[in-house]
Amino acid sequence: MDLIKKQIHMNQWKGNVTTQITLDDDFIVPDTMDDMEQVMLHTGEVQIESLKNQGDKAAVKGRLEFQVLYRKERGGLQTLGGAIPFEETVNTPGLEEKDYIGLTWMLEDLNAVMIHSRKLGVQAIITLQLRIEALREVEAAVDVSQESGAFGGKGETKPNVPGTVPPGAEPAGPIQVETLKRRVSAAAIAVRRKDTYRIKEELSLNGGKPNIGSLLWREMKLKDVSAKPLDGSLHLEGELSVFAIYSPEDEEMPAQWLEETLPFSGELEVNGVKEGMIPMITVRLAHRDLEVKPDYDGEMREMDAEAVLELDIKLYEEQEVELLSDMYSNGAEIELERRDAAFDQILAHNACKTKVSEKVSLPQDARILQICHSEGAVKLDEVAIGEDSLQIDGVLEVTLLYLTSDDTAPVQAFVEQIPFHCAAEARGIREDSVYQLDAGLEQLGAVMMGGDTVEVKGVITLDFLVLQPVTEPVITEARAKPMDMKKLQELPGIVGYIVQPGDSLWMIAKKFHTTVGNIISANELADDQVKSGQRLLLVKEISPV
Repeated sequence: MDLIKKQIHMNQWKGNVTTQITLDDDFIVPDTMDDMEQVMLHTGEVQIESLKNQGDKAAVKGRLEFQVLYRKERGGLQTLGGAIPFEETVNTPGLEEKDYIGLTWMLEDLNAVMIHSRKLGVQAIITLQLRIEALREVEAAVDVSQESGAFGGKGETKPNVPGTVPPGAEPAGPIQVETLKRRVSAAAIAVRRKDTYRIKEELSLNGGKPNIGSLLWREMKLKDVSAKPLDGSLHLEGELSVFAIYSPEDEEMPAQWLEETLPFSGELEVNGVKEGMIPMITVRLAHRDLEVKPDYDGEMREMDAEAVLELDIKLYEEQEVELLSDMYSNGAEIELERRDAAFDQILAHNACKTKVSEKVSLPQDARILQICHSEGAVKLDEVAIGEDSLQIDGVLEVTLLYLTSDDTAPVQAFVEQIPFHCAAEARGIREDSVYQLDAGLEQLGAVMMGGDTVEVKGVITLDFLVLQPVTEPVITEARAKPMDMKKLQELPGIVGYIVQPGDSLWMIAKKFHTTVGNIISANELADDQVKSGQRLLLVKEISPV
């Protein structure tokens, strides 16, 4: 008996593995740089160099790049940068060599401490999360060829003479088969790749700012980034926030700063992308650079800002597949072989926003003149599955840079952690559901309220995809053999039947050796729907062989 089969591309999320790396290293201030008096500001970025699948383990190699802004012993500011390499082997139970590993990371904590004027200690905690996915090909029956089936050997056809079918042989002519089908929704990854997008902009100082002598500090952050699938491309848009501290050409003047928000928008060509696909795209700053250059008059008043965005692109497509659920014949016994197919279904794709607002008190060693820069990082502490929701707890870590009236320490920094909670709607989510969650910062502002009080307000964005693992039995083979005549004769030719709870017309027809069409016709039913307690007249049917 010939089944019509189809290759179904299934995506199965096998699980997450999370581990933490602790880094601790000391750095000597180069001879060309001044002694440290006080660490003012520090920042760090994790760069992943390689990720290798090693069967039941994954090898991650990367480095932490950091910058420290410090106040010199003789006054003024200077920047010290460096990198701490790391290699980590992560145990990943159930990982197979052909599985795909997705990696996300977060710099949980970074601390730069001045050991003495020529030595700096850097400690950091990095969290790595590995998402393990399997791509499977499942061959499943979607229909049966009505011309198939013959009582005889494999690949052999014999004349079909009624009443002379040899025991153990297969039907020698077309068999009338009753089939039951069902529709299944599966989440298939249509596009998975990595790509880059470049941003290049020119910045100019406003008229009130002095010329640039040297850059002391440079910082670039992404804000409110979105990627929308179109036919053949991704539409990217967002903002690149640029902050720089520089010393003027006139060494007698205090340090100056520049802060700009650069909107960007553009198309990234990606083969296979279609509008309507469900995106789960992580965008990171892989490279950033800020370079001072002269303007048309030869004065150092312009800067080139250049950034390279690294995109980890994963686009899902929901596939509706009609599968063969069951089959039988009133002219032959049919044996079915089944197997379980495991895959994921898209349960929820949602984005939510939560606002944070808090008043914080700055250290008041000297009079606070002005807030010159605020920066925030979203850190997730716990994500739990609740009733039809994801319960998300975390902190918004805010760094404030401000000016004081103290001439010896005019620039100071303060870090505050503001907790937040968000209940993100995800209807139908269960304990065995799996999710991917990306957190970002859409807005952040800090306003002086008087004295040492600053009001911090921000908007946190949480973009998540929830998948539900399911297991579906699929038919892989079907064989026909002669009817059991003794069993058939024991079935009554005509019987009255009362529909039981859970019955369907298909189940009743198969059990009493008839067809759904015959039951509808004999009982003058409007359709194939029946109710518990309903009375039916059933007439046994034997198809000719």
